[in-house]
Amino acid sequence: MKVIIAEKPSVARDIAAIVGASNRKDGYLEGGGYAVTWAFGHLVGLAMPEQYGFTGFQRENLPILPSQFKLIPRQVKDGKEYKPDPGTMKQLKVIKELFGKCDKIVVATDAGREGELIFRYIYNYLECSRPFDRLWISSLTDQAIRKGMENLMPGGDYDNLYASAKARSQADWIVGINASQALSLSAGHGVWSLGRVQTPTLVMICSRYLENKDFVPQPYFQLRLRTAKDATAFAAISVERYPAKAEAEELLSRVRSGEIKVVSVQKKEVRQEPPLLYDLTTLQKDMNSKYGFSADKTLSIAQKLYEAKLITYPRTGSRYISEDVFEGIYDLISTLWEHPVFGAQAVAVNNSELNRHSVNDSKVTDHHALLITGNEPKDLPDDEHKVYERIAGRMVEAFSKICIKDATAIKLECAKVLFEVKGSIIKSAGWRKVWGEQEEKDDNEATALPDLSENEMLSVRDVELLEKQTKPRQLHTESSLLSAMESCGKELTDEAEREALKESGIGTPATRAAVIETLFSRDYIKREKKSLVPTNKGLVVYLAVKEKKISDVAMTGQWESALNKIATGEMDADTFHRGIEVYATQITTELLDNKIEGGDNRESCPCPKCKNGQVTIYRKVAKCNNESCGLIVFRSKSEKELTDGQIKDLLTKGKTAVIKGFKSRESKSFDAAVTFDNDFKTIFSFPPKTGGKKKGK
Repeated sequence: MKVIIAEKPSVARDIAAIVGASNRKDGYLEGGGYAVTWAFGHLVGLAMPEQYGFTGFQRENLPILPSQFKLIPRQVKDGKEYKPDPGTMKQLKVIKELFGKCDKIVVATDAGREGELIFRYIYNYLECSRPFDRLWISSLTDQAIRKGMENLMPGGDYDNLYASAKARSQADWIVGINASQALSLSAGHGVWSLGRVQTPTLVMICSRYLENKDFVPQPYFQLRLRTAKDATAFAAISVERYPAKAEAEELLSRVRSGEIKVVSVQKKEVRQEPPLLYDLTTLQKDMNSKYGFSADKTLSIAQKLYEAKLITYPRTGSRYISEDVFEGIYDLISTLWEHPVFGAQAVAVNNSELNRHSVNDSKVTDHHALLITGNEPKDLPDDEHKVYERIAGRMVEAFSKICIKDATAIKLECAKVLFEVKGSIIKSAGWRKVWGEQEEKDDNEATALPDLSENEMLSVRDVELLEKQTKPRQLHTESSLLSAMESCGKELTDEAEREALKESGIGTPATRAAVIETLFSRDYIKREKKSLVPTNKGLVVYLAVKEKKISDVAMTGQWESALNKIATGEMDADTFHRGIEVYATQITTELLDNKIEGGDNRESCPCPKCKNGQVTIYRKVAKCNNESCGLIVFRSKSEKELTDGQIKDLLTKGKTAVIKGFKSRESKSFDAAVTFDNDFKTIFSFPPKTGGKKKGK
C-alpha cells in the first residue's frame, strides 16, 4: 500500500477521487492500493524556549541558540499555558499508523517551500524512515493530478528545498525569540514582538509615515502657455520651476507680449509590451489598488479558486511560463471568448501570433505564473469573481499584440523661457483594448498636437501663472508596501528592474500577506482608508529599533536571497545558520543595551486630546498613557529637537512660541511655531510676514 499525504482534507479528496480511494475512514480515504490522508497545515513546528529549559524572560539566557531544534505538535492555549491541540494529536496518530503500514509515501502537500516543510516536520517528528516520492503539480485539475501521479519525482530531489525551508523556519525562531525577549527586557514592562521580516516591514511603514507627517510643502510657480496652429490649440508648461512669485510674475508679463519659437520637435514610435502575467504579489497589488482588498484577502480568495480547480497554484513568485505550458495557452484563452468584458479581445488573439513576452523557461521558479485552468466558473461570490476576472483578463493581455503609439515631445521658447509639451496617439491599441483602461496623462501632456517644425513661429494666445506646492511621498498602501517588500525598499517603476530584484526582496510572495497581518494583530499598524499608518505602540517600537540591525531592510533581503540559494544548492544551509546565530547575538546585545521609552519618572501633564490620560515626556517622544487615545508627539521635527518646555507649552497651551532653525527637505532654514491640527497631529504655524504695506483705516 502507498500513503498519499496532502496539506488539506479538500485536496486529499480531489486526489483520492483520481486514485480510486473512495472508502472513507477516520482521518483518511482508502482504495485502489492507496490510503490518502492529510495534514491541517502545520501540524508540527519548532518547540518554544520552555522546552529547552528557558522559562520566562531572563537577560542571562540570551541569546538562546539551540544546538538541536526540537519538534512538537501544534499547541493551543489552555489558560495561561500551552498544550498539544487534541485534533492535531488525533490526526498525527492516524498518519503514524498509515506510515508504519505502507511501502512508500507520496508527498502531496503544496508544491512549494512551506508545503515541503509541513511534510518533512511531520515525517521527522514521527521518526519515519519509509521512502517517499513527490507529487509536484501547479493545478488541482483532474488532468494535472493524473499527469503528476504518472510522473512522481524522487523525494530526495527536494532535499535542498527542505533545507531552505528549515533554515527559514529556524532563522525566524532565533531572530524572533531573541529580539522579542531582548526588547521586552529593555522596556521593563509588557511583551514586545520583533521578527526577521516583520520588523523591517514596520520600519518602512513608520519611516514613510513620519516623512509624510513632517513634510513641509514648499511653494513654487510655473507658467502655462497657450497657443495654436490651424484649428489645434494646445498648452505647454514652463520647464523651470520658480520659487519666488515675483520672478514668475515678471516672466509672465514678458511672455505675454512675446513670440513663440519652436525649438525642437521629437517624434518616435513607442512599442509597449503587455504586462507580464501575474505572480501572487502583483495580483495582490492590483486587487488592493483597484478594489481595496488586503493582501491576505486576495491570497485567501486565490487559494479558494485554486482548490476549486479554477486557477493554477497561487503562491507563485514567477511571472513567466515555460514552453510546454505555452503550447496550451490558446486553448485556455478560447474558453474566454464569451466573456462579457474582454471576450472580443480573447477572440482577437491569434494562435499563430501569441505574444511571447511572458514565456521564458529560465525564469520559471517552483511554479509558473498564475493562469486560469479552463474550467468554467459558476456562481462565484462577487469577490472571488473579481479575482478570477483579473487573472483571466491579465492572461488575455499578456498574449495580445503590443500597443503601438506615436509619441511627440515639443520644446518651445518665448521671452527666453523654455516650455515643453508631450502628446501621444495610439496607432494600434493591442493589449490595451482588453480592459479599455486609459493611460494617466501628466500636466504637460496634450490630447492633440498639430504638425510643427523647428524654428516655426507661433503667437501667444494666453499665459497663466500656476501656483503649486511640493508634495510628500504618499503613505504606504498595501499595494505600495508589497512593492517595497519585493524590491527591498527601492522605488522602481520599470518592470524589468523590479523582476531582477525579486530574489532579494524581504519575505516571499507566500509569506508577505501574513507578515502584514501580524503587524495588524500586534496592534503596530492600522488602516486609514487605504493607507497603512502606525499606531502609538508601533511608533514606540520603531523608535526603539530604527537604527538597529534588526530594522535593516537590505540585510533582511540578503537573508532571503541566501535562502533562495540554499533551495537551488548554491549555498550551504549550515553556513547560513551560523550567520544567523552571529546576527542574533548582535541584535540581542543592541536591544538589551537599548532604552525603550517608558516607565521611568519623567515630567507629565494632562492629555489635551482624550482629557483622561496623562502625557509623559520621554527622551524621544511624549505620549499619552491611554492606549485608546494614541496621542504621540515626536521631539525631533524637521531636523530640530524640541525642548521639554516647548513640548509642555504645546500640550498645555496648544502651541509653542516661534522656534528658529527648522530645516525643509531642501535644507532651507525656516522659523515656525508648532501646534496641533484637528486630529492632534503636529503641524507648523508660520508667523505673519512683515514688510508689506499696511492697510489704511
